[in-house]
Amino acid sequence: MPLLADYSTTARPDRGIVEVYDSDAYIGDEEALKESRTQVVAGNGYHLYLHSLQPDIPVEIVIRIWDTPQEPSADAEGTTAVTLEAETGLLVVNQLTYGPAGELSLPRPGVYEGHATWNGRHETAAYHASTIRRGAEERWSPERIGLSWEECPAAERYTLDLWFVRESEPDDEDDE
Repeated sequence: MPLLADYSTTARPDRGIVEVYDSDAYIGDEEALKESRTQVVAGNGYHLYLHSLQPDIPVEIVIRIWDTPQEPSADAEGTTAVTLEAETGLLVVNQLTYGPAGELSLPRPGVYEGHATWNGRHETAAYHASTIRRGAEERWSPERIGLSWEECPAAERYTLDLWFVRESEPDDEDDE
């Protein structure tokens, strides 16, 4: 069960969302975005949305590519099955307003299945709320609030454990 790729980056969950998608599938999906608000992670096969409960404190995104299916981590707060097709073989981790936080070259293009797990969502959201409240009460500057984000004692983390399942189907456009 070798690990083929292990990638991590931090991303600001602007409007509570971080996206992961194939570099050629950057157009969003409103239905999947709505589903992520209740399921935490949702997608349409080409585009995943990871939903944080806060919009300001950077979160860690980990993407691991395995050669065989893996079991979800037993200590995860939550988990859901995911499918992600990457026809280009290049995944992008995107922040809605700030743009790409990073990208990962997959071992090969195609369809990957796996699971998403998460930890630290509620603790980070509680810290965010208390910082906003305290900042308002004590009239903190935006700089002081930003420093507080960096001092967050909780680590919000989303992990995608994926494995290759098949080649991508040819596009109808390619046949013309």
